[in-house]
Amino acid sequence: MRHRHGENAPIPDVWTGRATNRVQWLLALIGAACMALGITLAVDSAWESGIAPLVMAVVGCIAAGLLVLFGTLAFVHVALRVDQECLEVRCGHIGVPRRRIPLSHVAGAEFAPLVTPRHWGGWGYRWRPEKGTAVVVRRGEGVILRLWDGHTFTITVDDAEVAVRVIKERLRPKSPGPAAH
Repeated sequence: MRHRHGENAPIPDVWTGRATNRVQWLLALIGAACMALGITLAVDSAWESGIAPLVMAVVGCIAAGLLVLFGTLAFVHVALRVDQECLEVRCGHIGVPRRRIPLSHVAGAEFAPLVTPRHWGGWGYRWRPEKGTAVVVRRGEGVILRLWDGHTFTITVDDAEVAVRVIKERLRPKSPGPAAH
């Protein structure tokens, strides 16, 4: 069960969030269908034009199917985890691609009310020279990290405002304890 943290809610030791794109499942089904077609051609085909066209068709269908299937399953969802030391982004069901960013590399964080695949050139792990790097799995709210090296990293994630608040709290210098006499 997910609940929103209010402005005055305590900052959790570990904050996790995720974003999901159910449309990617449709693309994964298309990839699986391409693979099934390739397998069907390989097993149950009597091409009279020779073996070379059959092999090319089978390999082409299976390769295209694998590319679409794994390419889309990797970006069905993204998970963001923020602890005391770092921020970790994991994509898809097996968590690859993955990026770990130490909080010491983060200069700031901003809430983005609308991140769209169109602005980044599509879904997935994206890089644009003028914008930085992003993991975009759906249209919606996100977190923009400003890194000390001048780059930005954008992640679409539910409850992005809370994520930004947690990250900013982690970036604040820790106040020293009472002075020892």
